[in-house]
Amino acid sequence: MDLFSTLIGIYSKFFSPFLDIAILAFLIYKAYRLLAKTQAVQLIKGAGFLALIYGFAYIFKLTTLLWILKFLTPGLFIAIALIFQPELRKIIIKLGLTEIFSPGNKPRTGQLEAVVTAAEILSELRRGMLIVFPRRSNINRIIEGGTRINGEISSTLIVTVFQFDGPLHDAAMVIRNGKIAAAGCVLPLSEQQEIRKSFGTRHRAALGMSEESDAVMLIVSEETGAISIAFDSQIYYDLSSNEVLQKLRSLLDGSLTVENKTTEEERIDGAEGAEGAAKGQAAASEEASGES
Repeated sequence: MDLFSTLIGIYSKFFSPFLDIAILAFLIYKAYRLLAKTQAVQLIKGAGFLALIYGFAYIFKLTTLLWILKFLTPGLFIAIALIFQPELRKIIIKLGLTEIFSPGNKPRTGQLEAVVTAAEILSELRRGMLIVFPRRSNINRIIEGGTRINGEISSTLIVTVFQFDGPLHDAAMVIRNGKIAAAGCVLPLSEQQEIRKSFGTRHRAALGMSEESDAVMLIVSEETGAISIAFDSQIYYDLSSNEVLQKLRSLLDGSLTVENKTTEEERIDGAEGAEGAAKGQAAASEEASGES
């Protein structure tokens, strides 16, 4: 009993404050990461500025300024909630869509190369393309709104969907769990005001999806043929094929590393096997010549 009480005392005195601060710091960091990807980052700057003014007034005993700040604070919180309602809504939606245990079956290297090849073909043909690669966010609502395909990833199938003026070519295709899950999926449009005027609906939809989820979007412009990637509320415009493939590999890593490692091991094992076979054949030929 005394040992248990001692352990409880040690936990309360040393570990509990550390755990409390660590969890609080983690929550503040995650909240800042979410806010930094939206226009609500201005909210953080404004709150920090007011906190500095309040601290200045408190230290120097500026009673009138303190009274005004205390009087305005409740109204400011209400105004902030109204002004930044769209941004706060996106943050809450993103938190609600995040899956703790996401599937680890990501597109393999060969499949990503097929997607990039399709993007190159459509870029040369000046045909638009929009493909969504979900990561941890749950986008079942987006998939259910489209046409289910559940097909193997191939450049031929992707080009066929987007090349001709069919019912699916204007919307988005979703690639999930190493398969083409659906096509003709409608994505939310971005509400950013600073977006390029030259960007059409396809780029605005990709940016909007990146604001409400952690998915990665691959876009081909119908007007210019530029290949771009959108994620984390940003568009990386007019990338080369190699840059696109490298970014997709780094953003969608999972089974890619395992697959590359397996392929490398197979290559090494194959080389060692070939070398052993060559040595065996040489030894056999020497033995035969000695007997003769």
